[in-house]
Amino acid sequence: MQTRMRILVVEDDPIAAAVLGRVASQAFDCTVVGHSDADAALADCEECVPDLVLVDYQMPGMDGVEFIGHLRAKKRYEHVPLVMITADDARDIRIKAINAGATDFLNKPVDPEELKVRSRNLLRLRQAQLKLADRARFLAAEVQAATRQILEREEEIIWRLARAIEYRDGGTGEHVARVAVISRIIAEELGLEPEHCRNIYLSAPLHDVGKVAISDAILNKPGKLTDEEFAAMREHVNIGATILSNGDSELVQIAAAIAATHHEKWDGTGYPKRLSGHEIPVEGRIVAVADVFDALCARRSYKDAWHPEEALAEIVRCSGRHFDPECVAAFERGWGRIVKILLSEQSPSAA
Repeated sequence: MQTRMRILVVEDDPIAAAVLGRVASQAFDCTVVGHSDADAALADCEECVPDLVLVDYQMPGMDGVEFIGHLRAKKRYEHVPLVMITADDARDIRIKAINAGATDFLNKPVDPEELKVRSRNLLRLRQAQLKLADRARFLAAEVQAATRQILEREEEIIWRLARAIEYRDGGTGEHVARVAVISRIIAEELGLEPEHCRNIYLSAPLHDVGKVAISDAILNKPGKLTDEEFAAMREHVNIGATILSNGDSELVQIAAAIAATHHEKWDGTGYPKRLSGHEIPVEGRIVAVADVFDALCARRSYKDAWHPEEALAEIVRCSGRHFDPECVAAFERGWGRIVKILLSEQSPSAA
């Protein structure tokens, strides 16, 4: 907050301007700046915002009402006290000045004591406004810092939980991390709001949270699952949806939708509810693409890793059947970014 208040006097009569400045400066510890030309005063106001403006009504060119209107049109002058000085008691002029944004009036010839008292009161009001604005900025910064800490802790907890789930499934966490990043890229390419993209990014790692309830014999079986085992494995979708159900936060609600629908297919042949098309939440449609793509690129005990270009071709081939065509198109638009992620995972620094 500025420590010394500033008064701007706009008066074309140099003697009157000097008197106004001298008397007003006695009201407060302040600096007085005078201008005889309204245009020059407006230019000065662009450089530095005064704490009180005293402007004469009758000036060559721009009058006091126009001057006040120009200042009030600027965001920074929303609360600056603007006092018009006039020898004219005409009601219509005062109404125009009030409509333009005048805070107060002084009549010519100006009574020195009245000028001092009014200036002091208006400057004290301005000082209080500035203190409140400083306090508001401080509180906003504190809230922003606290919110950032909450978000960081939220993200840390989610990633630790996701890695625990991935270890349970025989992985090391890279799969859920890649699915999360690829899902965010698809969401961004779809044009979703930044906050929505972030929530998808943080929810995607929990898509297989239901696997915590699947037996080790099924999760770690090296060969092909039997029909009964595959049915049991499919239950991880319902279990995950149950674990994440009835959440209050949007993040948990999105995570629940992803857990419940990331195995649904665009043509209605997926599970568990055989949803189709836009019946499937967009979050589930996005993660379905990211999850299958990364699974294809990963080496498993029962298969070799696919080359990324082969996996891309498979995703495109399944557009309109397994996957939402819009999500596939977004995936293709983000392909350059996705390749960079795959390359970074393969680089020595990522090991």
